[in-house]
Amino acid sequence: MALAEIFERIVGDGAGIRFTAYDGSSAGSPDAEVTLELRSPVALQYIVTAPGDLGLARAFVSGHLAVHGDVYRALYGLVQYSRQDVPWSERIELLRGLGTGVLRRPPVPPEEAPHPWRRGRRHSKDRDAAAIAHHYDVSNRFYEVVLGPSMAYTCAVYPTLEASLENAQAEKFDLVCRKLGLQPGMQLLDVGCGWGGMVRHAAQHYGVQALGVTLSRQQAEWAQKAIADDGLTGQAEVRFSDYRDVTEANFDAVSSIGLTEHIGQKNLPAYFSFLASRLRPGGRLLNHTITRPTNMERARAGGFLDRYIFPDGELEGPGYIQSAMNDHGFEVRHQENLREHYAMTLRDWGANLVAGWDDAVAEVGLRKARVWQLYMAASRVGFDTNRIQLHQILGVRLGNDHRSGMPLRPDWGA
Repeated sequence: MALAEIFERIVGDGAGIRFTAYDGSSAGSPDAEVTLELRSPVALQYIVTAPGDLGLARAFVSGHLAVHGDVYRALYGLVQYSRQDVPWSERIELLRGLGTGVLRRPPVPPEEAPHPWRRGRRHSKDRDAAAIAHHYDVSNRFYEVVLGPSMAYTCAVYPTLEASLENAQAEKFDLVCRKLGLQPGMQLLDVGCGWGGMVRHAAQHYGVQALGVTLSRQQAEWAQKAIADDGLTGQAEVRFSDYRDVTEANFDAVSSIGLTEHIGQKNLPAYFSFLASRLRPGGRLLNHTITRPTNMERARAGGFLDRYIFPDGELEGPGYIQSAMNDHGFEVRHQENLREHYAMTLRDWGANLVAGWDDAVAEVGLRKARVWQLYMAASRVGFDTNRIQLHQILGVRLGNDHRSGMPLRPDWGA
């Protein structure tokens, strides 16, 4: 059976993808914007022996599957138009047509080789530190290529459709500051602070005393230099530290931007209880996190994300996170979904990677660059198709007098 025939039966014409294969067969319009090339039987073996995103990722990262054109466009077409209801009788027929050789799994790419530290207790301090290092201690130079000058690795907030990535990242940090009600002289704790973008923005534009903590040593070193270059030494600090090791208390505000994804569902009660314990009465928490669209999906990440990108990552539904905040130290006052903004952010990161491809490959190697190309394109598809969302949830720690100190109506508009 020709491979192009199988592709047509599973994907169909609507995807707008041209398909070519090593057996000489092809499908789809020659004028299609994107072409999927199955270069060798190894690609087919990866896809058949690990159905779904993991097999596709193994074939792409190893170079046995190539995408000519926009990777996002290819994945969007596959996700939207592939048949999800192929009966088992037809699957067996297709496998017979391919031959039993496709059931032999090739060696797993070294990029996903199991790490010894993953044998420890999930979300212990040591295992969390290793998981963060796996993803973030790649290369500061590589992240500069992808993220741009802001070095902000979380969803931006676009004030207009035409806004640049840099303006949108500045608006994200400013929105968080406004929601937290920051004023000069206040003390801010930013957990999972990355390269210190929130810490520096809050110190520079709102006059606060800001402390950030990150489990990535490379991030901390980069951030401390940026703080010094901005003339903020003494007002802003970034520590290489687990958030659970912060001993200071009575902060006026806590920002958690992109950390909850690494905490783990069963640990959310302890997480929010700890953050509440760091706040003074009336202090606010802004929790900015990727979520599932509902509370019904499995929290743990799929095979590709877990093995290549975010080891031990978990995404909960927005209602679950909001309830965990509400039940463990906070009165929830506001939440919003910024799903479309993250799709736009990933669009711009992907464009940065394409524009700086040679620099990125020189820094981390071709296969690692492919991992990131696939990861950002797949994530963008996820946000565009409502498979994942981005929520900001604002809570306040009440004192004994139960006063929130919140305005009668939200005062953080543009």
